[in-house]
Amino acid sequence: MRTRLPGTSEDGDLCPVEAPVPNNVDFLLHQQLQQEQDVYANSTTNATTSPSIAPTAPSQSSAAERTSPESPSVRQSPSKRDRNPGPSSSPGAGPLHLEHQPPSQQSQNQQHQQSFYARSRRSGNFNWKLSHSRNGSIEKPPPSFFSSSFSHSPSTPPLSLGAPANGAVHSKEMEKEQEQKFVGKRPRIRSPWAITFVTLLTSILGIGFLALVVNSSFTRHIDPKGCRMSYMRPGYAKFDDFDTEHTRFASKYSLYLYRELGIENDAKVKGVPVLFIPGNAGSYKQVRPIAAEAANYFHDVLQQDESAVKAGARSLDFFTVDFNEDITAFHGQTLLDQAEYLNEAIRYILSLYLDRTRSDRDPNLPDPTSVIVLGHSMGGVVARTMLIMPNYQANSINTILTMSAPHARPPVSFDSEIVKTYKDINDYWRHAYSQQWANNNPLWHVTLVSIAGGGLDTVVPSDYASVESLVPDTHGFTVFTTSIPNVWTSMDHAAILWCDQFRKALVKAIFDVVDVNRATQTKPRADRMRVFKKWFLTGMEEVAEKTVPSKDPSTLLTLEDNLNSVIAQGERLVLRSLGASGAVRAHLLPIPPSGSPEVKRFTLLTDQKLDISSEIGRLEVLFCSVFPMQPGQVVAGFATQVNLAGEGSASTRLACNNAASDVVILPASVRSSQYPFSKDGEPPRMPFSYLQYDVEDIAEHQYVAVIEKANTPTPGFVIAEFSDVSQSHRTRHISLRRLLAFGMKFRLPSSRPMVSELKIPTMQSSLLAYNLEISEQNCGEQQELFAPLVRQYLTEPYESKFFVNAREAAVSIHGVAPYVPPPLKSRSTEDGLSFQFWTDPTCASNINIKMSIDVMGSLGKLYMRYRTVFAAFPLLVVTLVLRKQFRIYDNTGIFVSFSESLDLCLRQSIPLVLAFLTFLSLSNSSSSTTANIWNWANVTSGAIDFHQNDLLIGTQDPFFWFLIPVIGLICVGICTVFNYMTLILVHVLSTAVSLLSFRPGWIRNEERRKALPLPAFYPTSPRRRMVTTAILLVLVSTLIPYQFAYLVCCLVQLTTTVRAQRIASDLKSAANSNFYNYVHSILLLMLWILPINLPILAVWIRNLAVHWLTPFSSHHNLLSIMPFIILVETLTTGKMVPRVNSRFKHFTSVLLFGIALYAAIYGVSYAYMLHYLVNLVAAWLAIVHSTSDPWSVLSGIKHISCTLFDAGNTSNVGGVNGTTNTVLAEERKMRKDP
Repeated sequence: MRTRLPGTSEDGDLCPVEAPVPNNVDFLLHQQLQQEQDVYANSTTNATTSPSIAPTAPSQSSAAERTSPESPSVRQSPSKRDRNPGPSSSPGAGPLHLEHQPPSQQSQNQQHQQSFYARSRRSGNFNWKLSHSRNGSIEKPPPSFFSSSFSHSPSTPPLSLGAPANGAVHSKEMEKEQEQKFVGKRPRIRSPWAITFVTLLTSILGIGFLALVVNSSFTRHIDPKGCRMSYMRPGYAKFDDFDTEHTRFASKYSLYLYRELGIENDAKVKGVPVLFIPGNAGSYKQVRPIAAEAANYFHDVLQQDESAVKAGARSLDFFTVDFNEDITAFHGQTLLDQAEYLNEAIRYILSLYLDRTRSDRDPNLPDPTSVIVLGHSMGGVVARTMLIMPNYQANSINTILTMSAPHARPPVSFDSEIVKTYKDINDYWRHAYSQQWANNNPLWHVTLVSIAGGGLDTVVPSDYASVESLVPDTHGFTVFTTSIPNVWTSMDHAAILWCDQFRKALVKAIFDVVDVNRATQTKPRADRMRVFKKWFLTGMEEVAEKTVPSKDPSTLLTLEDNLNSVIAQGERLVLRSLGASGAVRAHLLPIPPSGSPEVKRFTLLTDQKLDISSEIGRLEVLFCSVFPMQPGQVVAGFATQVNLAGEGSASTRLACNNAASDVVILPASVRSSQYPFSKDGEPPRMPFSYLQYDVEDIAEHQYVAVIEKANTPTPGFVIAEFSDVSQSHRTRHISLRRLLAFGMKFRLPSSRPMVSELKIPTMQSSLLAYNLEISEQNCGEQQELFAPLVRQYLTEPYESKFFVNAREAAVSIHGVAPYVPPPLKSRSTEDGLSFQFWTDPTCASNINIKMSIDVMGSLGKLYMRYRTVFAAFPLLVVTLVLRKQFRIYDNTGIFVSFSESLDLCLRQSIPLVLAFLTFLSLSNSSSSTTANIWNWANVTSGAIDFHQNDLLIGTQDPFFWFLIPVIGLICVGICTVFNYMTLILVHVLSTAVSLLSFRPGWIRNEERRKALPLPAFYPTSPRRRMVTTAILLVLVSTLIPYQFAYLVCCLVQLTTTVRAQRIASDLKSAANSNFYNYVHSILLLMLWILPINLPILAVWIRNLAVHWLTPFSSHHNLLSIMPFIILVETLTTGKMVPRVNSRFKHFTSVLLFGIALYAAIYGVSYAYMLHYLVNLVAAWLAIVHSTSDPWSVLSGIKHISCTLFDAGNTSNVGGVNGTTNTVLAEERKMRKDP
């Protein structure tokens, strides 16, 4: 019958026993106790054995030899220990012959040896910690228990203080021989703080570039702030009856009705419903500036205008939603929840107008069937999401106005749900507008206008507000606030809600599309688009519609039959003042025939307001045709008649149209002008009035009549002319490289037209900034009528900027931007940045204009466009460094520090990878076929690839090939700084722990000897770790998102790194250094992934704050966190990862290299995948650890079985723990009686 020894399993394998490790303070106490035990053991041996085998008395040096981490006994091969399974004496003593001992002493020694042997047999992995029992007794190192695929290098021994398995004591000479062999492989243990010149220089350059980018973004090409403050008297009425019977989110969200106190004093609905949707972490109270302006404008203006009321104008009922400041930019499910709630809210809002007890609306008007939606930031994206939700009520939304909303792509791609939701929304809208017939398009009646704040918006890049890739120009467009007449200023993300100039323009546009006589409460789609273009565009765009050609004559102008008032063909009309003649006077400019060889254009500029028909003012412009009239004929059908003919003289009658409806408002440009807008406290300046027509548009008329209505001399000027388009329009084809090297110069001649236009097709990118310089114009003795005025503009999106009193202009645009999808309508090769120059043509002097690229200003453009790159691209550097560390470790057994590995990577792998990515970027930009290869699943023949800018740096312009090396250089600097910041944090925490565990020096030796050592790595059984992991996984699967568990893993890993640093600094050895470098690199890898998980964690915490406990359905995947938990738990035991000597070592290299490439190529657009990829690394390392780690499932089951078997063994009290208790009892006895 086979007898099972205590501490062994059924098959004879020995069960693992955990052992603690002393810290730096208790390690000396541990040595002193060991020496006392050696003295006791030697005295016993001399009394019971023959002199030939009696050991010599231990000295201080021999004690140090036995406890040295580099002892040859530590590096004894596992196979030798396996071949000598016999019992050995206690540490420090020679082998004892039990046959010379008394029976009682022999039995006691045998039991002691068996218990010691059982405790020393562990799994095959070398334990990176001091092996000793809980009371300080020393154990021997474990035998090997791993396959040939995973092994340890002789140069990386386990940190064990035990004696060799055969009990022999090695001499100091043999120990030095082993150390010399180790030193021959590695001259010294390199400090993690060490840095080479190459790394230092590269890091300094990278951080320097980053500092230049940040400094440029905050100091150069900053748009001036021109918003004036708005004021209101807000009041809110909450709808408590919109409860859980209507929506399942009633306990989380709330619906309110805004009322301007003093004007609207009741909560009854009476006008047109408008729904305001706040943005990311926005408040429902953000509606108050716009709603207050709407209430005041209707009360003070429209209500008094009978024609407006008859046309369908009514007050606006602004509804707003309290989302409890939900974070929608980072969480797709929250975005969908808000959209679902809002659809139910619209259904409830429309029902209010059917309830006569809650509605004060005219019963003769049709009941509303749709709501105007106004969305800010992510609220605009939620508005578009509502139309794809299952609970959307058909035709309940037909007008969407968004402000600073990122339509083109999500602000960050840290959440898979937000990326998927964006894709579903945009695909739905693109598919709808791709239908040939209106009946197949569910969005045919919907208009979408996206308003962007421009350069001052540092929260969301204004490039993302583009909707050119989503809707055709017949249903929507993108416009910047700098283009809107009488606004002309950029504004930040929050100011777009309260900016006084902008809210006035927005409210007027909304009232202009309202028509309560229709059930939809708005005008037809085409009319709505016409209104929005009128209020939001400059009027000089090609899509701007002119009303003069389509109107019937409304004014009859009667003039004398003389030629004094007719300007000769080709001459310019210049009026330096008005009313000089003391009477009303008309100036006629003949319109050239449309069939002339030269294309003509009519332009007129004045600093006066153009009067409409029958308005009493200073200046009126009419487009007239000769009105034939027979004698005695009665004139009828004209709303206005202007008779400038004298009594009894012959006269000519002209049928005219008033041009005031087509006037373009321009900012006033005089020598005192500084900005195109007026700031708070400054008196508003009268803007310029500008008319611009192609001859074909006014070919039905014969004259342009400029009528001076002023009877007294009045300051003011008028310039009107017909100019050749060939002289006023220029196109310069110049490459960006030549523009960068030499700049561009051109001259406006002295005989120039009033308006000159310059187009540069190559200037399309939003990554470049330019400087524009304009020379002084010399007017001689004449007074300058106005200062030079410059307009820069793009056709798509509609972005215009004005520079008044222009001498120097900082030019920046939002054109072709990184990562933004291409438009539905392909851009022409001639599209690009254009300039319009208004200069005084009466000044007979040349004007020199110089254009150059501002390199330093262009660096600042990288900040907003590539902020999210630094959440993904640095992972390229970290994974390549970790890959190099594992390759060196698997080949030599030395796990180098992060800094040393970074230096090696900078000499080869990082430059090669950056060169490959640069070549890939160039090939992707030069060949559309290459782009299709990368996106083959999303591209069909002849279709637009909306994902072509998702790769690498997000642009296909080969001019920006240098961005990949620059970003790589910056990321190297960031990783270096982050590495040393982590080192500082670890050392600070380590010092703090040491101070907290400090013991006073005046403790008595007896008390110090009795004090038990405090281990650096506390022993925990596999069963306990399995239970802890199971509990955490259960919580992840039910209550908490896995992002919270990941944060816990990062904190635990930080604690492990602090422990490892303490041991490595106190006990200088290769094994300690290896483990510290290993856990430190794993910590860096995990910390780089932490920002990807924190936004979801913030959403979860926010939901807890509002008592919304519904779990996230998309963030409870156990496989997304289990490998991290297992790996971190394994490292807490002090286990060094085994070396991989088989072909599997290439798997580690390939895996890390693949993650590096993915982080660089797809990391920005799909950053959430980086967590899953690093999760694979954690899973692989956990598998490698499990090959020789008792934390593995097999070893855990074996440990439990050993414990259960030993519990029933009467000869061994407590099983394994009983064996340990026997040794503890002996050591307590030795302490009492040394």
